[in-house]
Amino acid sequence: MNRRAFMVALGGAAAWPLAARAQQGAMPVVGYLDLGEPNWLAPFRKGLSEIGFVEGRNVTIEYRSVPIDAINRGERLREFAADLVTRRASVIVAPNSGLAHVAKAATTTIPIVFRTGFDPVQDGLVASFNRPGGQITGITDIGQPLAAKRFQLLHDLLPGASRFAALVSDPNFPERGISDLHEAAAIYGLSLEVITASTNSEIDEAFASLQQKHIDALWVDRIALFVQRRVQLVTLAAHYRMPAIYARREFAEIGGLMSYGSELADQYRQVGIYTGRILKGDKPADLPVMRPTKFDFVINLQTARTLA
Repeated sequence: MNRRAFMVALGGAAAWPLAARAQQGAMPVVGYLDLGEPNWLAPFRKGLSEIGFVEGRNVTIEYRSVPIDAINRGERLREFAADLVTRRASVIVAPNSGLAHVAKAATTTIPIVFRTGFDPVQDGLVASFNRPGGQITGITDIGQPLAAKRFQLLHDLLPGASRFAALVSDPNFPERGISDLHEAAAIYGLSLEVITASTNSEIDEAFASLQQKHIDALWVDRIALFVQRRVQLVTLAAHYRMPAIYARREFAEIGGLMSYGSELADQYRQVGIYTGRILKGDKPADLPVMRPTKFDFVINLQTARTLA
């Protein structure tokens, strides 16, 4: 190799790390707001990879997580959302309605992909399902219609039962959701007592009150707070011999009587797919809000025999 060729090769070798760093710096950034549910990151990444984006290779994911029971949770989430805007995230992912509203308040330009259990039109997130408008779209698991279905399943299992209770969180459960619960229970002629609890001690007290109120069966809300406390909930239900239905299969898998709900892993995969499509140039306003097509109905037969 002559001197000129050697110098050209050396110059190229020296420049390569700079080019690589520049390429890495140009990778799109996805901001991911979270309430301490890391289980759903794998299906989210899977959806991203199906569109051609792999974390660390051609996309960077900035995670911002606040536990659901953290003090000053709302303030910290707003700070995290503002930070993601400052970092010029290409897309912000918000895995529930509250997070979506926080992200939407932080920016009017950065695309947002949500996953929510409520009607996003009634919730003020989008203009319509087919044409969301603005910079936000996502997935809804149509939580309220599924709530009625869970009442039906519990009533079918216990046809003689008439006094039901619904365990919800306070203050996270919307007033319209309370009305929907009463309407769903009324379809089957059920008397419904709505009980609120958001701490371990309140959950203990709630279950203790079920016997005093002569409750026949329990409907448990689907929120992340209760999922994180599922062992406590299932243990208390067994202690008080209280038939209960849950929204997520994790409860039935550890001893809960039964669960019915949309398949969350598939929803998070779809969130990843939508995020990837936006990174490739699709506009959120043109991506219709998706609804689930997969549902899980799980019965724990051992628990059913115990309660029989």
